[in-house]
Amino acid sequence: MCQSPPACNPAPSRAVRGAMAATPTITVLPILGDQLSEGLASLRGRDPGACVVLLAEVRAECTYVRHHKRKIALVLSAMRHFSLRLRACGWTVDHVRLDDPANTHTLRGEVVRAAGRYRATEIVAVEAGEYRLRLDQSGWGEAAGIPLHLLEDDRFICSRDAFSRWAEGRRSLRMEFFYREMRVRTGLLVDEDGAPAGGAWNYDHDNRKPPARGLAPPPALGFTTDAHTREVLDLVDHEFAGHFGTLDGFDLPVTREQALIALDHFIDHALPRFGDYQDAMLAGEPLLFHSWLAPAINLGLLDPLEVCRAAEAAWRGGTAPLNAAEGFIRQIIGWREYIRGMYWRDMPEFATRNELGASRPLPEFYWTGETDLRCLAESIAQTRDLAYAHHIQRLMVLGNFALLVGVDPAAISDWFLVVYADAYEWVELPNVIGMSQFADGGAIASKPYVSSGAYIDRMSDYCRGCAYDVKQRTGERACPFNALYWDFLARHEARFRANARMRNIYAGWDRMAPAQREALRRSAASFLDRLVPAEPGWARSS
Repeated sequence: MCQSPPACNPAPSRAVRGAMAATPTITVLPILGDQLSEGLASLRGRDPGACVVLLAEVRAECTYVRHHKRKIALVLSAMRHFSLRLRACGWTVDHVRLDDPANTHTLRGEVVRAAGRYRATEIVAVEAGEYRLRLDQSGWGEAAGIPLHLLEDDRFICSRDAFSRWAEGRRSLRMEFFYREMRVRTGLLVDEDGAPAGGAWNYDHDNRKPPARGLAPPPALGFTTDAHTREVLDLVDHEFAGHFGTLDGFDLPVTREQALIALDHFIDHALPRFGDYQDAMLAGEPLLFHSWLAPAINLGLLDPLEVCRAAEAAWRGGTAPLNAAEGFIRQIIGWREYIRGMYWRDMPEFATRNELGASRPLPEFYWTGETDLRCLAESIAQTRDLAYAHHIQRLMVLGNFALLVGVDPAAISDWFLVVYADAYEWVELPNVIGMSQFADGGAIASKPYVSSGAYIDRMSDYCRGCAYDVKQRTGERACPFNALYWDFLARHEARFRANARMRNIYAGWDRMAPAQREALRRSAASFLDRLVPAEPGWARSS
């Protein structure tokens, strides 16, 4: 059993020093900032006395897009705490800090330096989750002049090869069918006879309740910052002052112990009502009944299966309804695994898809939050302050607006990658390019996720007190979502009229008088003409 972490000591262990003095047999084990799992494949079964774990805080990973300050702080703090944990368990850890004068500020540079410093005979690493970084990894061995062994990241439930086998020969790659196979494979919410618990695979129809009057979510759980995290916060505030977001009130879990507390808090206090209100939005209530466990899962502090099993246990124990447990589990073994599979199946071409030919620059208010549209202002302010918004805010407010006005998919994808603490390209890009912007032509979603202001009004309280009237379709005070919605459908009529899920919508368009249709399109054009584009350089420095 590992004891509490000792003070940082970057020097090699006695065993490593002995190996260096004799015949070198040192293996360098680089661990990335989102691989902070003690059960990582590169650590399992190895002799700590013959290995050096490399953790490197490098500027290149903080700035390939200009990540939210809160995300940078989260990753760096979690890395430092993980480093202490490994040392307490007997590993020699070479932790290169961001402010180390010798830091090359690239992962490849630090791997090469470590290989030389310890006279290493091999490098063993777990494959990166992002395509760009996986390409970089492939050159580490040659750059260091020693063999490189890359291991599969088996923290995911479905391997890349298994996903490819599932997808091969299918006419449709819908998540629902993949999800059912994952349920059977894991046994989650499956009866002894192989049937789905409760008789249905999916209870999404029960999970769309608008926020009830007086709805009171549980108190949010936050963690106090220790000296290591405070040091990181000061460092990030100094080094990345120009990045989006704020560090005020930083209270995210940065250790596995904290992440487990956060999991328990969600299961006990929020999961019971998560299903009913997972699509609801309330101003001033960023979490409602959502877990906000995604950063901890994506960092490696929590295992996705243990999270799902905790939700299943709550249902079986009678403390959470089936629709809540199923909806939560579907997000993880369904969407998370499916999206990752789609990413690796179609990269790098996926990143350049633009099926609808959208080309508008990202509006400036995505960075400033200065807009009279209250739904957007609330969602962007929350994103700025917390590096968080839940999936409906992302899909049906922020993504919906970008799709309606025709923002370049690469621009809105970069924005999503910058602003959220749980955003890594393997999960962010296919969700935005495919699910949100329909830029993949329907590989992921069967129809574009667009709506008028009526949906936002039904599922939130944002429209109350807004400068615009959600009931009006045209005119200066009309909610812009209304005219933009019909204008989008008109612009892309040739593409979507035959879509089985959109025929009734186009039937409604057909019933409108020509003058009404023209008024909607003029209103949309007037609004679009007033949109101010963002200055270049917010997401990616030139």
